[in-house]
Amino acid sequence: MGKRPLPPEDGGGDHIEPVDLKAALEERYLAYALSTIMHRALPDVRDGLKPVHRRIMHGMRLLRLNPDQGFAKCARIVGEVMGKFHPHGDQSIYDALVRLAQDFSVRYPLVDGQGNFGNIDGDNAAAMRYTEARMTEVATALLEGITEDAVDFRPTYNEEDEEPVVLPGAFPNLLANGSSGIAVGMATSIPPHNAAELCSAALYLIDRSYASVEELMTSPAEWEKIKDDPVARLECKVRGPDFPTGGTMVDSWASVVNAYETGRGGFRVRAKWAQEDQGRGTWTIVVTEIPYGVQKARLIEKIAELLIARRLPLLEDIRDESAEDIRVVLVPKSRAVDPGLMMESLFKLTELETRFPLNMNVLSRGKIPNVLSLKSVLQEWLDHRREVLVRRSRHRLADIERRLEVLAGYLIAYLNIDEVIRIIREEDEPKQVMIARWDLTDVQAEAILNLRLRQLRKLEEFEIRKEFEALTAEKKQIEDLLASDVKQWSTIRWQVSETRKKFALNTELGARRTQFADAPDHDVADIHQAMIEKEPVTVVVSEKGWLRALKGHLNDLSLLTFKEGDSLKLAFHAQTTDKILVFTTGGKFYTIGADRLPGGRGHGEPIRIIVDMENDQDIVTAFVYEPKRKLLVASHEGSGFIVSEDEVVANTRKGKQVMNVKSPDEAQICVPANGDHVAIIGDNRKMLVFPISEIPEMARGKGVRLQRYKDGGVLDLKIFAIEQGLSWSDSSNRKFTRMRSELTEWLGNRAGAGRMVPKGFPRTGKFG
Repeated sequence: MGKRPLPPEDGGGDHIEPVDLKAALEERYLAYALSTIMHRALPDVRDGLKPVHRRIMHGMRLLRLNPDQGFAKCARIVGEVMGKFHPHGDQSIYDALVRLAQDFSVRYPLVDGQGNFGNIDGDNAAAMRYTEARMTEVATALLEGITEDAVDFRPTYNEEDEEPVVLPGAFPNLLANGSSGIAVGMATSIPPHNAAELCSAALYLIDRSYASVEELMTSPAEWEKIKDDPVARLECKVRGPDFPTGGTMVDSWASVVNAYETGRGGFRVRAKWAQEDQGRGTWTIVVTEIPYGVQKARLIEKIAELLIARRLPLLEDIRDESAEDIRVVLVPKSRAVDPGLMMESLFKLTELETRFPLNMNVLSRGKIPNVLSLKSVLQEWLDHRREVLVRRSRHRLADIERRLEVLAGYLIAYLNIDEVIRIIREEDEPKQVMIARWDLTDVQAEAILNLRLRQLRKLEEFEIRKEFEALTAEKKQIEDLLASDVKQWSTIRWQVSETRKKFALNTELGARRTQFADAPDHDVADIHQAMIEKEPVTVVVSEKGWLRALKGHLNDLSLLTFKEGDSLKLAFHAQTTDKILVFTTGGKFYTIGADRLPGGRGHGEPIRIIVDMENDQDIVTAFVYEPKRKLLVASHEGSGFIVSEDEVVANTRKGKQVMNVKSPDEAQICVPANGDHVAIIGDNRKMLVFPISEIPEMARGKGVRLQRYKDGGVLDLKIFAIEQGLSWSDSSNRKFTRMRSELTEWLGNRAGAGRMVPKGFPRTGKFG
């Protein structure tokens, strides 16, 4: 097969140019990535808006949809934005518009909607032809000064119009309303905050530019001091997110501060709930606030699914009694249920508790994607406000200078009104004559010529001079402002203070919604048990390591079936809420929840499927975990020690290495340390009895020598109370007991060789 011919270098006359595929893909993908980052996913740190939101605000301003004006159909707004500024689908524009109007999605709505704009259950808004909208006070604050050269404008996509690059942003919108988006290779996630708290932090930063992030925040300890002082409380700085749906934040103060310092982290938010007394000792839980971003209908559906799956044994029923406000009623199984424990189990399994991520990845100065701290975000907003102030001041100064020039011309015209009228009536080119006669500028001459006759009546020297003096004084103030950094920051401080007054913590819109609390300190085991329905089971372990749990407490085990070549190793009673501890010949303990064991049908499952147990190890024993109990573990070679049962619980599938053994030695015995003496028998049928106090308690290790052997190792071991005597059973199940006085010759110290077992001891060498 011949080589594929390459295109001719001249393009073959069809204007075809060979392009390197790798270079073309890199160039095009980079262009796409930059477009996504700059124009779609990441907000601008200065006004907190993405291009689509900024265009919606600008379009509504051009339609004069101010808060004091009437509403307009959303279809008209979407058409205006799409036709002039945003060349994308109308649905994407409408979705963005709808979200700006939802008070459960945006902390400070920018759009005042009329009609069906969706709800917290997740229902969609009505079609744009049915809904109407106008701007809110927050939106007008963002646009304040846009006609006064406060920001740059750029050509629109078809270059027929202009759109603002950024809005003046007199409102700290980025942090107040938050933002989220996924770009190429990066993402942003910023929760909403309280505007009054942000303004207080900004004022603090204006006065102390060196302030740390923690100094821009009000800690729980500081809040306790000022919460009862109505004046001091209004100056509270940032405490954390303030979600529109309220809820309770349960993170530690250190983690919150770290998140704001690094710009990365997360916040745990829980539903707000209260216990309502129903009389006669009965009660219910009422949830009145749910975490931000959670759809109420989906949340209730999820809890109902868990109820049906019997994953919430403490909960009887759930009801949605919501109207305008959220009211979800949780009915407990019985009056004896601990409400805190029930809620903890719900927090673990449902979206009644969520984690909102913090990733303050924004366009710094509108150009550079960067993860900023709380201080950096506030500083860039203040720097932008300063630039807007300077630009608006220069624009106003230019207007004043033009007006002063015109007023000077008016004054000349007033003093020479008759001559001006004569020149206009008689001269062919009155403009040039007036310029030459009174040394006027072109602007002044044009202004005099444009005067209407009815304005001549108002042309009084007093009024002209009064306006001239007022404008001159204002010009001097502006010039002083532009020449002084101190005065500029003083003005910004006043502006931010006014914003804080408008959205103060004692106003309906500005009042903090998300509260703070410490997570209740419930035992993890209690919470785990609360999520499992308590039922009796019989745990069965086979010789080859197959596990299963049969329902109920069975006493007759003769009917149990096993795989060919396998048989019963041990069986014991448990509850589904219990932890099962498994001890292996490798000295490891594994922890398995009884609820996780396979059911009684079939032969169960090999333990190696449930946990990561080595192939060369076998099960020594298994039993129900009992907190604070002591265990005695021993190896075949006769080493052992006492370990607390709490120390052997494993949290992973890999288990927990407790007893160190080296091949050919292996762990052989694990028994509860209930007694004051130990009786140990070796393969040589020698028995030794010694006080258990001679065995050390350890968390992990090889242990100490329990009995000395020339050959062989441990055969059996028993712990007993010396006052009650040592008992054993023979092959005929006859029970024998030797009291203390009869055990004298076997009593000794740990690590002794011992003496041959008493007469009548079973030939198996085991206590039975």
